[in-house]
Amino acid sequence: MKTYHLHGTHNLKWWQTAVFYQIYPRSFQDSNGDGIGDLQGIINRLDYLVDLGINAIWISPIFPSPMADFGYDVADYCDIHPMFGDLATFDRLLDEAHARNLKIILDFVPNHSSNQHPWFLESRTSRDNPKRDWYIWRDAKPDGSPPNNWISMFGGPAWTWDAPTGQYYLHSFLPEQPDLNWRNPDVVNAMHNALRFWLQRGVDGFRVDAILCLIKHESFQDNPPVTPGSYWERWGHQFEPRYTVEQPEMFEHVRLMRRVFDEFEERVHIGETGTVDVAGLIPYYGRPLDGYDIPFNFKLLHANWHAATVRQIVEAYYDILPAGGWPNFVFGNHDIHRFATRYGYQNHRSVAMLLLTLWGIPTLYYGDELGLEDVFIPLAQRVDPWGIKMPEGDFGRDPERTPMQWDSSPNAGFTSGQPWLPVANDYAQRNVASQLADAHSTLNFYKTLIQLRRSRPALHNGAFTFVDGLGDDLLAYRREADGQRLLVCLNFGDQTRTIDLSHLTSRAATLLSTHFTQQSGTTFMLQPHESILLQLG
Repeated sequence: MKTYHLHGTHNLKWWQTAVFYQIYPRSFQDSNGDGIGDLQGIINRLDYLVDLGINAIWISPIFPSPMADFGYDVADYCDIHPMFGDLATFDRLLDEAHARNLKIILDFVPNHSSNQHPWFLESRTSRDNPKRDWYIWRDAKPDGSPPNNWISMFGGPAWTWDAPTGQYYLHSFLPEQPDLNWRNPDVVNAMHNALRFWLQRGVDGFRVDAILCLIKHESFQDNPPVTPGSYWERWGHQFEPRYTVEQPEMFEHVRLMRRVFDEFEERVHIGETGTVDVAGLIPYYGRPLDGYDIPFNFKLLHANWHAATVRQIVEAYYDILPAGGWPNFVFGNHDIHRFATRYGYQNHRSVAMLLLTLWGIPTLYYGDELGLEDVFIPLAQRVDPWGIKMPEGDFGRDPERTPMQWDSSPNAGFTSGQPWLPVANDYAQRNVASQLADAHSTLNFYKTLIQLRRSRPALHNGAFTFVDGLGDDLLAYRREADGQRLLVCLNFGDQTRTIDLSHLTSRAATLLSTHFTQQSGTTFMLQPHESILLQLG
């Protein structure tokens, strides 16, 4: 059996042992009754996050924006949208979080701005404006059609006609999100200075959005048709984005951004890579490790919930990590349906057990700790532009962005006003207050598991070894460090399984079970969909 990670447990950077927690700010806590979450709301809930045990908060965009894509269309990279607060409120959030030993991570959206950003407004005034080349403009074909067949990630042409200047501009996403021209050094310098603005304020790092689209091929030639059954076809694309994503020059810009982060102490550089191939993650780490500290690994996010599948993904990832590179795992975020829905509610605690005991940095999504599921949003109430365009039956991204469920009061304690998205029907039963009072709740399961992870080096930084021979539908692995020997075993099946550990230990005892069972000895019984964390003697 192969053992992974023998780097030791000392001299680690803070982010290497951290548990990250993503907040979608519109949906976390509203403090002023307008139905939209805000920075003061986050400040009001910091003690909850401390009690949960997380180390770092990643906040989705809070910058001024027309909200065509709910903040991912930035109109000013160096300010706060009034609906969320202001710079003074943000500074209080930083101070309050840091006083509690919590780190603050912001979202950086470099590929595109809003079409209301002053840069773009100036760019479209004339073809000879100094800001014209800050964006990507091209002439029409002789018949007046777009310059090529490039398609937006949200569907439809990636080009929009601008009548006053008689050219098309490129947008990899919505027409309201024109792509910046990262081949222009002035753009690079301006965006790097935007990073510095926040890093100088004390922000602990950034998660960089949609980096794979940052550079386009200079030829601007047509993309080829998708290969049947490919990843891009499954996402509804007609053409493979050969000339629009992951161009070689993109990786150089990841390295250049990293140099900005390195001007400051103990800041973390996180990237939304977009790749679902673990081999595709490796270039993002850089050589030698001069790229992302954490290139988000989405492979498990898109995987089927089967023991063999999960093992193959984890093993393949560990096998090819660059020397000194740190793994990470993600099961949910603001762009994909909640895992309690995707994998079935009966498995949601096992997902947490896996995420928080693998060797690697875990990222939670707000509400995961309550076992929140998707909320069905009728077409008339959808607000996500992607979801509105989707065929009937695909509900876009609204279902995973609904308000946090704090208590059984109206609107789940999220707002005293009308919430921007509907609250789940079950909020009176499934909420923070009720789960805190229940010793066997999902919230208390998370709290216990995170505390075990933080207090035991074997879990947050120990050697990792898969254990074979315990049976079908089971995934088991050892974590070891500083004399601690732990075993994690997950039952993926719907049958009760008995496991014999006599070849591993003379005695074991349960530290935590998804079912809150307690067993000891060398023989253990796992109920269907039960996962256990054991202390080995």
